[in-house]
Amino acid sequence: MTATELSRTSAPVDSAASDWWKSAVVYQVYPRSFADSNGDGVGDLRGLIEHLDHIAGLGVDVIWLSPMYPSPQADNGYDISDYRDVDPTFGTLADMDELIRQVHARGMKIILDLVVNHTSDEHPWFQSSRSSRTGERADWYIWRDPRPGVEPGTPGAEPNNWGSFFSGPAWTWVPERGQYYLHLFAAKQPDLNWDCPEVRAEVFATMRWWLDRGVDGFRMDVINFISKDPALPDGPLTSTGLGDGSGSFAYGPRVHEYLAEMKDVVFTGRDADCLTVGEMPNVTPEQALRFTDCETGQLCMVFQFEHVDLDQDGSKWAPRPVSVVDLKTSLGRWQRAMGDRGWNSLYWNNHDQPRVVSRFGDDRQHWYESATALATVLHLHRGTPYIYQGEELGMTNAPFERIEDFRDIESTRYYETAVLERGADADEVLAALRRKGRDNARTPVQWTAGAGAGFTTGEPWIPVNPNHVWLNAAAQRDDPASVYAYYRRLVDLRHRDPVVVHGDFTMLQPEHPTLYAFARCLDGARLAVYANLSGEPLEVDVELPDRAATTVLTNLTTSGPWDGHLLPWEVRVLRSDVP
Repeated sequence: MTATELSRTSAPVDSAASDWWKSAVVYQVYPRSFADSNGDGVGDLRGLIEHLDHIAGLGVDVIWLSPMYPSPQADNGYDISDYRDVDPTFGTLADMDELIRQVHARGMKIILDLVVNHTSDEHPWFQSSRSSRTGERADWYIWRDPRPGVEPGTPGAEPNNWGSFFSGPAWTWVPERGQYYLHLFAAKQPDLNWDCPEVRAEVFATMRWWLDRGVDGFRMDVINFISKDPALPDGPLTSTGLGDGSGSFAYGPRVHEYLAEMKDVVFTGRDADCLTVGEMPNVTPEQALRFTDCETGQLCMVFQFEHVDLDQDGSKWAPRPVSVVDLKTSLGRWQRAMGDRGWNSLYWNNHDQPRVVSRFGDDRQHWYESATALATVLHLHRGTPYIYQGEELGMTNAPFERIEDFRDIESTRYYETAVLERGADADEVLAALRRKGRDNARTPVQWTAGAGAGFTTGEPWIPVNPNHVWLNAAAQRDDPASVYAYYRRLVDLRHRDPVVVHGDFTMLQPEHPTLYAFARCLDGARLAVYANLSGEPLEVDVELPDRAATTVLTNLTTSGPWDGHLLPWEVRVLRSDVP
């Protein structure tokens, strides 16, 4: 067998099946921070190609590649200036073609980030749109006149009171056009006007262009924001003094129409092969079911945010404690809502979330145990699990000390607004950024214990986490007791046992304060998960069908029948046949 064949822990999913993605595991790559091949301190496509066997070695089926398109990098690539090329920072179109070939050669698929709620303000479309109210692309973005009676460009003259997600008003004045444009994110990320048929046609043509080039689908950034209420009414005021406009754009009046059009124009004839994932902040379970319904839906699955918003009190930066019961209530609710007709995306981590072992686990006393326990709970729910780069190593949050250590526009803009403009306590703001800032996910992947963590031979664009000297891929890859090896076993279990993919879901002991337990059943087979999500030993009241079951997976080395005792952060996966 070849090294590539040996690197897979189980057979890949049958991609010919119309619902092949239900059996799949997806691995997200954030290229800027994955691997640098040329020593400039920034990850690139060649670096990814060189490390593909690390990903394939997990047995995963799909790579999701975050934006690698040309961009001014105001939001690390989520501000795109050309949808049909590769940013020179990351390589060339030839490198991209090679990456697609190499991924497919390893029996995996690749999907791209589709960021089409907004573009960069440096995109030629926007440059044309801002120059004239009557030009060819005049209505490709969302333009509005200032409020009557207020001096244009001054506070309060904005067309409505909406705030942006990156602090400040969601409108920017353009004198040469004499109007404001809408940007739900940074000012350099103007929102496209999806009500314009030419915009939709251009987006769909670009998607077909990439599919023809060999990619296998798309993860669609904030795709539920593409339809806005044309009235653009004021939203309820928030603690920032600006309005929350989400009621007018998070589930807009034509969103299903536009996604149905996309499905018809882009994916007709390709449905069995393509994976479509919609990132949807503020989506409800009922809405998500409508998007993913197996007969009438427009997407394979959606990303929802309910469970990763539990540890904040209104604002992302205002902490609140999260209990195991909180997590069970939220995730269990989504399991019930999707049922047999919809489908869940399962994730703890991505490029926008802090590291789960630091967030919901214990990265000090029980690092390995909590990293693997949380992974088990997630992967054995009903849905498609996602692994974010470094999660398979148990990477942790970073010890940022000063505001100068941060790179993310969301964090730096919040610090400027809170500390420099509103006079908030700098130490408290920094503590919030260390806890929830997106840069926690963006420190370089820790490949080795050497300088630069093996990520680069140069100066990394963001500091490497100092714990790379012991927490790194080289130390784990051949260690059967490592986090990496445990993830291999989790992926293998999904591929071997149909109960993991197709079994129903029942939460066990939902009110227990530290036990996360559930059962998956299919055709007389039962898979039960008992996880102690705490630092204290636990005696479990084991369900009757599980008392004589066989342990098929555990994160601690044990022998003999299970007696119902769980050590701190221990997890047991039991399998049995039931009448």
